[in-house]
Amino acid sequence: MRRSSLTTACFVAVIAASGSASPAAAQDAAAVKKGQEVYAAQKCSVCHAIGGQGNKANPLDGVGAKISAADMRQWIVDPTAMSAKAKSEKKPPMPNRWAKLPAADLDALVAYMLSLK
Repeated sequence: MRRSSLTTACFVAVIAASGSASPAAAQDAAAVKKGQEVYAAQKCSVCHAIGGQGNKANPLDGVGAKISAADMRQWIVDPTAMSAKAKSEKKPPMPNRWAKLPAADLDALVAYMLSLK
């Protein structure tokens, strides 16, 4: 292989490795965007704040670095159990009204919460 061919091959390999987002990354970004929409539609900002927007008494900034996906999901679908597990004494406690969210909306909301690091 000539030197210019080798250089071109290396350049193409680097571009291929870093040039476009992987399908998984695109899927994650779509889930996070959908989660933001679910957060807004469910009016979560009445009780919670993100980036200074919403009720500052219960900020969610950094929550994605603090708890697991399983615990995040549990906070959404069974906040009473999670309040007991976390020994949370926040008043008023989070209501039990999101357990019936469609699975896709719940998954997206969890993805969004986990992106808040």
